[in-house]
Amino acid sequence: MKTFVPPIKSQGIKTKLVGWISSHVEELEYDRWVEPFMGTGVVAFNVRPKKALLCDSNPHLIKFYKALQAKEITGALVKKRLTEEGKRLLLSEGEYYYDVRKRFNAEGDPLDFLFLSRSCFNGMMRFNKKGGYNVPFCKKPNRFAQALVTKISNQVESISQIIEQGDYEFRNQDFQETLSELKATDFVYSDPPYIGRHVDYFDSWVEEEEKILKQGLVSSQAKFILSTWLSNQYRTNEYIFSVWKDCFISTKEHFYHVGAKESNRNAVYEALLSNIRLTDSIPSHEMKRRIELNKSQLTSKKDPSISQQLALVV
Repeated sequence: MKTFVPPIKSQGIKTKLVGWISSHVEELEYDRWVEPFMGTGVVAFNVRPKKALLCDSNPHLIKFYKALQAKEITGALVKKRLTEEGKRLLLSEGEYYYDVRKRFNAEGDPLDFLFLSRSCFNGMMRFNKKGGYNVPFCKKPNRFAQALVTKISNQVESISQIIEQGDYEFRNQDFQETLSELKATDFVYSDPPYIGRHVDYFDSWVEEEEKILKQGLVSSQAKFILSTWLSNQYRTNEYIFSVWKDCFISTKEHFYHVGAKESNRNAVYEALLSNIRLTDSIPSHEMKRRIELNKSQLTSKKDPSISQQLALVV
C-alpha cells in the first residue's frame, strides 16, 4: 500500500509507522475521525476518512493546510517558489535561510513555512517562547535541487487531492477544546508530544496535560488510539502503567536517527494505547509483567531492518 507523504516535515513524523497505525483502524466504524494533535497530518492523509476534524495548537500547520484546501497553494506554485528561493539560498551559501526565517516570523507566510521545514536542521519544528521559529539552517546550500522541488510539489498535489475528496475541517485550537467537542460516535487518533522524552513542538507537554488528555478521551466515550513510546535501551515510559493503566497496548520496534551523530541512533518500542482491543494488543498490566520478567515487549512482528540499522552504529 502506497504511503502518502505530506510536504511539511518535522521530527516525530509517523511516516514509517502509518501503515502499522492504519492497519488497526481499517475495520472500525465511526462517523468522524478526530485528531487533537494533527501535526503534519500524515496519519489522517493515509487513513483517508470521509469526514475529519484535524486540530493543532500550532497555527502555522493549520494555516498551511487551510491554504492547500482553498487552492491558495498548489503544486505549480510550490515548484515555482522553491525553485526561485532555492537559487537565492545557493547563491548566498545558505545565509538566505535566515532572511526567510526572519520574514516568516514577521508575516507567517505558509510558503515560507514550507521552505523552512524542508531546509532547517534535522527536520525540527521548534519555536521560542514568543512563538518565533528558531531552528538553524541544515548547512546544505544546494538544498532545493530540481529533484527535491519536484518531489515536494508532487506531495502538495497528492495531499491536496486527498483533502478535496473528503470532508475535512482544519482548526487551530488547544487539545482541551477539541476534547470538549468529541462525540461517542467519533474515532480519535491522538499523537501528543511524547511525555518523558525531549521533543521539539509548538508547546511543551507535562504530566498534568497527559492526565487531562486521558480523562477527556474516556469521558467522551469515543473509541481512541494514542501514539506514545514504551521503552528504549535506557528507560521505560512509566506513565503507561499509571495514567494509561486500563488501556490495551500494541508495540512495534522503530528506529530513530536524531541529530548529526551516528551515536544518536536509537531503537525504540513505539506503543499504541487504546480503549479497544487491537489486532496484536495486550492489556497494559500484562505488558508491565513482561517487563518485570524481562520478556519480550514486542506484540507485532519483529522488524529485521532495526537490527541492521543498529549494526551500522557499532
